[in-house]
Amino acid sequence: MISSLANARIKQVVQWQTKAKERQKDRVFVAEGLKMYLEAPETHIREVYVSTEFLERLRRQTDDTAVDKLSRTGYEEVTGDVFAKLSDTRTPQGILAVVEQPQYELNQLLQQENPWFLLLENLQDPGNLGTIIRTGEGAGITAVIMSTSTVDIFNPKVIRSTMGSVYRVPFLYEDNLLATVKRLHDAGVKTYAAHLQGETYYDSFCFQGPTAFLIGNEANGLSRELTDQASARLKIPMEGRVESLNAGVAAALLMYEAHRQRNNGK
Repeated sequence: MISSLANARIKQVVQWQTKAKERQKDRVFVAEGLKMYLEAPETHIREVYVSTEFLERLRRQTDDTAVDKLSRTGYEEVTGDVFAKLSDTRTPQGILAVVEQPQYELNQLLQQENPWFLLLENLQDPGNLGTIIRTGEGAGITAVIMSTSTVDIFNPKVIRSTMGSVYRVPFLYEDNLLATVKRLHDAGVKTYAAHLQGETYYDSFCFQGPTAFLIGNEANGLSRELTDQASARLKIPMEGRVESLNAGVAAALLMYEAHRQRNNGK
């Protein structure tokens, strides 16, 4: 059992929780909570930490799912104070895992049948990104592609917001989204920019073929350069004095319209 806050392993996990550079250097992230632990691929789990209180609760439960997985992955027991130091939440559940970051390549994603992407330019809100990834899994997208200025997908708040979808939805960061859009066009993917200056409502387009939706920064929207590269601009109808929608809401509307068309026909 680890009982010291000065323990080197504890200090390292705190670094992974709080610093994107440390996560990137070691190619790991921290997944906190029982659901996130249970859904994590066992082959990607490096370390597991559980509090004494969590183990006591686990012994009183009849569901052996967590017990069985812990027996396979192994774990390190820590005191409540130490786990509180590790945790990024106000009410820690008492279990977290250090997980290897998955790796994806655009070329491989483009080889899938009828690919369907979401491109995010400079999104900054962790909750938005996590919700978009979770919604993307529900809608059935191929992958999420992000600019390098987008919030870190391995930020603990993003990880929690994905509710496990981060394990299943492919994603990658691209240094140059303009070049990425060109690669998509060369592969036969049509790109649609969600834009206030769009002249055609989103449900007037056909998204049954290879498709990519472009979503911009929460405050500023898409850059002019990226908008100009899109195959078309589309808009979402809005009444009253509303000028724009939350990025996650806009992405959800577009993704589920594409889902409807791809599953039921336009």
